[in-house]
Amino acid sequence: MTILSRKVLLLNQHYEAAGVIDVVRATALVWKNKARVEYFDPDLVLHSPTRTYPVPSVIILKRFVNVRERRAAAGKRRYRIFVRDRFRCQYCCKRFPALELTLDHILPESRGGPDDADNLATSCKPCNQRKANRTPDEARMPLLATPSALRYGLDRALLRHYAEERPEWRPYLFLDALAA
Repeated sequence: MTILSRKVLLLNQHYEAAGVIDVVRATALVWKNKARVEYFDPDLVLHSPTRTYPVPSVIILKRFVNVRERRAAAGKRRYRIFVRDRFRCQYCCKRFPALELTLDHILPESRGGPDDADNLATSCKPCNQRKANRTPDEARMPLLATPSALRYGLDRALLRHYAEERPEWRPYLFLDALAA
């Protein structure tokens, strides 16, 4: 991973987690005076021909952005569900790279199953084909987690996933339990 693609925690004006962006976008926001750096990555720097800049790890927007409204319309739902399920097929319990995973409708769409996160589970391609147009009970393929346990904020899961490797983010995300 290059320094420019490293992730930076973006906080709202009121220290609410607004998401994760890359170093390029974070640096641009700081240079445009739209955000300020709360915490620098102590080990990394960006070099220009004449100057050296510390790499931000946590930045705070200078104006309020309604995060809940933006999250409702946010993209990358597929990846967020993979993160929520920890890149593990919910039927065979094996971990896979994202390119080898699919999203399976727990209650098939043809039977009125909604196309929302509560009805979607991560599945490997063989398990998804084996389950076909049936419910997990009909296919005799129990889910690793019950659908009610999957009702969990996708954005929160994504932030938690990134925070596992970035201990300096934990105080801002209220994830001190991860340190244990």
